[in-house]
Amino acid sequence: MRILVVGAGRMGALRAEDLAADPRVEQVLVTNRTPDRAAGVAARTGGAAVAWDDLARTAAQVDAVVVAPATAAHAEVLDAVLPLGRPVLCEKPIATTLAETRRAVDRAAAHGTAVQVGFQRRFDAGLRAAHDLARTGALGTLYALRLLSHDHEPSSPEFIATSGGIFRDLAVHDLDLVAWLTGSPVATVHATVAVREHRRFDVRHPSAAGPVPDGDVAVVHAVTASGVQVSLHEARHDPRGHDVRAELYGSGDSVAAGLNERTPLLALDGPPPGPAPYGGFVDRFREAFRAETSAFVGLVAGGPNPCPPEAAFDALRAAIGCELSVLRGGPVDVTTISAEEH
Repeated sequence: MRILVVGAGRMGALRAEDLAADPRVEQVLVTNRTPDRAAGVAARTGGAAVAWDDLARTAAQVDAVVVAPATAAHAEVLDAVLPLGRPVLCEKPIATTLAETRRAVDRAAAHGTAVQVGFQRRFDAGLRAAHDLARTGALGTLYALRLLSHDHEPSSPEFIATSGGIFRDLAVHDLDLVAWLTGSPVATVHATVAVREHRRFDVRHPSAAGPVPDGDVAVVHAVTASGVQVSLHEARHDPRGHDVRAELYGSGDSVAAGLNERTPLLALDGPPPGPAPYGGFVDRFREAFRAETSAFVGLVAGGPNPCPPEAAFDALRAAIGCELSVLRGGPVDVTTISAEEH
């Protein structure tokens, strides 16, 4: 099969590398607004660069498309490729607003286009094992979940300005995991956010409900529709490394994913951590990205969709619920949030 990768940044290069290594893929094509970047990724992965202006024509001639440009370009690319009916792997977020996300999801359905969303944590070995234990009943009745996401290095001001904020950019991954692990959507959220150390995060991001404060740390208490209590801890800086973990507590067992010798955490009453803590999200999830891309190739070949676009809509709606909670100073019923208003 032939697959077009749209975008030659970090994620586009990663996808091109993994597609090129998959024996089911015959050719990888790469396009980017900056031709030299597309040519560079194509050269490193043994693919071919194509002109950005030929995006729609090229997409009509391949078997599938990976959408990996900057988020602001997602709508333009999806408008061009969704009517073609080719399977699409779209990095998160599909769009920055709930209304735009709903439009893309509905348009994909109208054209019969399978869209897999890039929530790579679903493909992490430890998190997938936790998911399987929870969904098969091996943990018994789920009492509570605790999810933690800590970046290693604080984001640059340029990234912060276009990120959408800590809830839409970082917590959205954990909010997706909550629904995936429990099999039940997030129903209510109560969130707080603060700037504790890094003043570059002292900005406000525009939203339909008003400017939302960003921060270098946020905490969310969430409850699923089935009643599972969830605690999310989000941080933009961890001096020891990149830390993503999940703890699941049930009547039958308690388990953790992401807790190993590379976890950047010093146990004061246990063995010291290993010598090479995770340095960033690609380091932490490199194998997950590889498995995710392989699953997409399987989707192109007629397999199941492991992360349908509705997951992106649900996770973004929960993230917007966190923003509304901060603005209102109390809990928010996520189910009442309208796509038309956000």
